[in-house]
Amino acid sequence: QVQLVESGGGLVQPGGSLRVSCAASGSIFSIRTMGWYRQAPGKQRELVAVISSVGNANYDDSVKGRFTISRDNAKNTVYLQMNSLKPEDTAVYYCNAIIKRTSGDYAGSYWGQGTQVTVSS
Repeated sequence: QVQLVESGGGLVQPGGSLRVSCAASGSIFSIRTMGWYRQAPGKQRELVAVISSVGNANYDDSVKGRFTISRDNAKNTVYLQMNSLKPEDTAVYYCNAIIKRTSGDYAGSYWGQGTQVTVSS
């Protein structure tokens, strides 16, 4: 069993900052890509940022220069530092990880339960 647990969401004013975290636990052999997605009301889930096991990161154009993704492989944790937040960043943020549970397993895609981020004055 593998679990991804997000934390750190909340309410922040426009221009503010917030950091969300996601910790993976359970039967884990290795973690490949980790990433953050978000889904606003009435919209499809979209990619925000992803990071490889060696730290290569990619961002959606809408968050480049404002958001930073990082990971701590020793803790099986990925972070998303969000600065200069805008009302349009309001969404439920989901963590995703590509995980092998054993050396002989195919890698599977796992999701967290989501954490709400609201940017409003």
